[in-house]
Amino acid sequence: MKKIYLLAVTLFAAFTVQAQEVVKFAPLDNSPVDISYFPNKAVKFKKTDNPNPVIKVTYARPSAKGRTIFGDVVKFGEIWRVGANENTEIKFYKDVTIGGKKVPAGYYSLFAIPEKDKWTIIINKELDLWGGYAYDESKDVVRVSVPVKPVSDTIEALSIAFTTQGNVAILVIGWDKTTVELPITIK
Repeated sequence: MKKIYLLAVTLFAAFTVQAQEVVKFAPLDNSPVDISYFPNKAVKFKKTDNPNPVIKVTYARPSAKGRTIFGDVVKFGEIWRVGANENTEIKFYKDVTIGGKKVPAGYYSLFAIPEKDKWTIIINKELDLWGGYAYDESKDVVRVSVPVKPVSDTIEALSIAFTTQGNVAILVIGWDKTTVELPITIK
C-alpha cells in the first residue's frame, strides 16, 4: 500500500510540474517608469517626518540618444503624452488651481502640445491610454499655455520634478535642451 501511495504522489508531482507554465518576464523597458512627488520627499520617509504628498506624477522616461527631440521625435503642434508608452498620469491629493481654474482632487492625464516657443499643457479626465492616440479634447479639465525655457546642458532622459514658490508648486518638465514650468496653486 505504501508503494502505491508513493507512486501516486510521485506521478501527481510529475504531472503538476509539467502542467505549470513558465512565466516569461518582459525585458527592461527602454523608457522606464518613474514617479515625481510634491513635496519632493513626501513618501521617502515616515509621514511624521515629512508632509503627505499633494501631487504625484507617474511617467515613462524616454532618452534623447542623440536625436533631435522637439520638432522631430515630438512633433510641434501635435498632442504628446509627456513621456513614452502609456500617457503620463497626475494625481492631486487636494483640490488645486491651474491657470485660474479649480481642479478637484483626483487622477488625471497630463498631455502637452509643444511649439517652438510655448507649450499648451493639458489636464484631461481620460486615464489608461496608450500614448496620445485616443486623446479626447472634450475631456480636458484645463489647458494652460506656458513659455519654453531653453537650457544649455542636454537633459538626456525626460524628467519631471517640482520646485516651489510660496503655496505654488511648479511642475518642471525637462528634456533635451528644453524646459517648461506649470504653476499649480495648492489650497
